[in-house]
Amino acid sequence: MPKHYRPAGKKKEGNAARYITRSQALKQLQVSTKLFRRLCIYKGVFPREPKKKFKGNHHTYYHLKDISFIRHDPILEELRAKSAYAKKVTKAKAKKNKELADILIKRQPEIKLDRLVLERYPHFVDALRDLDDPLTQVHLFAALPASDRMKIEVKRVHNCRKLSHEWQAYISRTHKLRKVFVSVKGIYYQAEVEGQKITWLTPHGLQQVLPDDDVVYDVLLNFLEFYETLLTFVNFKLYHSINVKYPPILDPRLEASAAELYALSRYFDANSRTTEQIEGTQRDESELRLAQLQHQLPSNEPGALMQLVKGTADENEEDEDTKECKKLFKNMKFFLSREVPRESLLFVIPAFGGVVSWEGEGAPFEESDQSITHQIVDRPTQGHVYLSREYVQPQWVYDCINARIILPTEAYMVGRVPPPHLSPFVDNEEEGYVPDYAETIKRLQAAAKNEILPMPGLGKEDLEDPQNLLAEGYLSRADAIEAAERKQKMMALEKQYHDELTMELRGNQYSSSASDKNKQISGEDSMDVEAGEEESLPDIANDMSTLLMSRKQRGLYEAMKIGKERKKANVNLLKERKKKIEAHSSKKK
Repeated sequence: MPKHYRPAGKKKEGNAARYITRSQALKQLQVSTKLFRRLCIYKGVFPREPKKKFKGNHHTYYHLKDISFIRHDPILEELRAKSAYAKKVTKAKAKKNKELADILIKRQPEIKLDRLVLERYPHFVDALRDLDDPLTQVHLFAALPASDRMKIEVKRVHNCRKLSHEWQAYISRTHKLRKVFVSVKGIYYQAEVEGQKITWLTPHGLQQVLPDDDVVYDVLLNFLEFYETLLTFVNFKLYHSINVKYPPILDPRLEASAAELYALSRYFDANSRTTEQIEGTQRDESELRLAQLQHQLPSNEPGALMQLVKGTADENEEDEDTKECKKLFKNMKFFLSREVPRESLLFVIPAFGGVVSWEGEGAPFEESDQSITHQIVDRPTQGHVYLSREYVQPQWVYDCINARIILPTEAYMVGRVPPPHLSPFVDNEEEGYVPDYAETIKRLQAAAKNEILPMPGLGKEDLEDPQNLLAEGYLSRADAIEAAERKQKMMALEKQYHDELTMELRGNQYSSSASDKNKQISGEDSMDVEAGEEESLPDIANDMSTLLMSRKQRGLYEAMKIGKERKKANVNLLKERKKKIEAHSSKKK
């Protein structure tokens, strides 16, 4: 064979050498489409979009290095071995050899994904950053019914429920919860763990219906298998970071009564006694601090959510948000009626420093307890009323959490239509529309912090005026004179910058002589010139900036303008709806 021999055919270059279609990948790996999809989920491989699709637009493309990454992974051989073992089980069932089939099913090999989790997330922060989807899916399957037809096993549902309660227990006990929003889809939560904001969605506590046609359950179950392993690793790390053994042990009696959030209290009692027997009376300073924190906790706090952790980190290590959230419901005792979302409220109330109980077995205190400050109800009327407590709707709890203050309870009392439940994930200033109740909450927040806010109908510029502040008594006369001089200088500098910019856009070089000429213009003429300049300045600036843009930048700029127009249209629609509602309510009166 010649030294420089090359095989026949054209050498692949560019995208054809870097990308591969899905059918080509299946041939290289010698797997089925179902197994290939499962491998991609485990390894975190997703389709790519090359700039030029050399095989056409109807193909799915993958990077060649990703496929090579899968081909050299041991998980491929493990899945092939499991597939071959499944054929043995099928063959035994086909021959009606039930005894052999049962033995094969019991000895079926299990695939462990621990190595893949460590490979994809070498650092703990990486796992926290990618935790939104795993938490949402684990909470979803924790609420689904088991189904043989959909291959949703009872064991998997119980494991998802256990993992979700362990996560909620850590978040609640360490006071890491930040935002809550109740929507039609479910309840959105946002927590901040080690500087990472984690948002997840939990379904409402209703009977879930499994759709047949719209959902591919095999793909969801493949994702869930990986997410369960990932969340187990995360919970293990978080529990050990606060010196708590993992996994915790549940109290069977409370677990059977569906009070899993309270079931871990027995575990901590037994754990503390075992620790005292082993270590005796000799403890170092850090262990003594943890024990003191444990004794300071109220003895009747409910659930694993409250009793899960012996003690968190030192108070000096807590950030300002954690300290603020920890004291929101301090010295408040809540009682939950039967009709309210118990599991959600058992999660959020202790996360913000409150003590809570409910109707049923295992409750820490009864409804007749005179020390209860608030009872959460969601019915039009209340039968027996205790005068020593306030009866509020569940929305009051969520609105207080989002506002970070204790809101007045008059609007949330039994039988009343509560105020609108505003989303904490929406920036009203950026959207261009601020609801009335958002303004009310902002004023209550300012009153709680002793801040000065402008009165309704006034703007922030009124607060910046020294004469107004002097008249209101907020500034002394000397401070007001100094502030007025400072404001005059700033206005002069702004006018000078405006004049320079106008001259530059006209194509003239700005000079001090031009500035002197402008100063000599009469009052009326100068006003007319400035008004004309202000009208023409935005048009000139926009035209010049558009001319200097490339085609791609101009397209992005047009898309931004369209987005702003849509946002403006949405704001106008909200204002029109508000006017119609106000007109309708005034007619009723």
